[in-house]
Amino acid sequence: MSNSNLNSHSKNILILMTGSIAAYKVCHVISQLKQQGHSVRVAMTAAAAQFVGPTTIEGLTGEAPHIDMYEKDQVMSHIHWARWADLILVAPATANTINKMAYGIADDLVSTLYLAHDFTKPFLITPAMNTKMYQHPTTQASLTLLKKHGCEILETASGVLACGEVGFGRLLEPELILNEITQRLAKIEKRSDEKMPVTVQARKRILITSGGTQEPLDDVRVITNKSTGSTAAYLADYLIEAGCDITYVHAANAKKPILNCHLVSYVTFNDLDQALTDQLKKSFDVVIHAAAVSDYSVIPQQGKMNSDVENLEIRLKKNPKLIEKIKKLSPQCQLVGFKLTSTTDSNVIHDKVNSLFTKAGCDFVIHNDWSTIQSGQHRFTIYEKNKSSGLIDLNELAFNLNQIIYKKENKS
Repeated sequence: MSNSNLNSHSKNILILMTGSIAAYKVCHVISQLKQQGHSVRVAMTAAAAQFVGPTTIEGLTGEAPHIDMYEKDQVMSHIHWARWADLILVAPATANTINKMAYGIADDLVSTLYLAHDFTKPFLITPAMNTKMYQHPTTQASLTLLKKHGCEILETASGVLACGEVGFGRLLEPELILNEITQRLAKIEKRSDEKMPVTVQARKRILITSGGTQEPLDDVRVITNKSTGSTAAYLADYLIEAGCDITYVHAANAKKPILNCHLVSYVTFNDLDQALTDQLKKSFDVVIHAAAVSDYSVIPQQGKMNSDVENLEIRLKKNPKLIEKIKKLSPQCQLVGFKLTSTTDSNVIHDKVNSLFTKAGCDFVIHNDWSTIQSGQHRFTIYEKNKSSGLIDLNELAFNLNQIIYKKENKS
């Protein structure tokens, strides 16, 4: 098949796979879309994973598919992914999924993604099932209802089905599905080209740091911390959806946002120091410094340390506090600092939070404690100079930060 038919402009395509033997055909569709430079993400039902393994999908797309709606750190993925996509394709779409979507039943990630769809972009459904299931009055009524919602149904083909029968219900061949996607993407391009320039409110420009630094001990070993970047990635996605322009400065192994933003990677303290120096030459409205930065760097030795010695001495040198240079480089920004503690002593917490106000010039400080992270009930407190919030969860933190970012604008 010629690949020249596909749109040359890269788009974000979300594929929702459900439990059918025809899922193997969709793997070919994914492969072709990736070869054309499109970004492809896959959400699967648990049944779909019985036909095509998640490892196969990860190999084709470059990232693992999502299956469990309640997977840790992914509880809002049905919102973020729906916003990320330029086009959504349900393939293969079983009778069960079609009927659930038509009547608003959202008991898994795929059906929930349908309820999160806003119909400003194409939503294609490619049925695949036994002929009797396809022709059943319930399924036909559901397809009619989905068309009324604004979905486009790519009608099934007639052929030999997996059950051995001959009739309608067979998934379209990959080339036909690709042609349908190409046509929809071409329409998206045309609409984009025809849009007239409009005056819009300036987007807030926000820099977020994320993840933990690594400090080399020798050529192969490092000292690091337990930061994953999950909190910062969540905040970034929330603020992107709120219309903010995000620059995300992240550790190489940290979690990254689902939605599109400007990514800047670092590994060591020095890397992060340089990245901040470079990025803060630009103008940001807000800097959210959530990265876990090494207080000390190692004075490394060349080669590989001898692992046969009983006692090993490591020499450390103190690093300057990067947060204390942010306001100097970007005095106009609102600075939001993070302070992680591992103590129940309120006086210690108070002193550490206050030091960020006095030494770094923070406008707000987000405090969290290691004990709540370990317990799985991660909680935060937002401090201003003269007041603080109660304990709040991650979603409440994101909401409050969004309010803070637009606070001055709303008052004016």
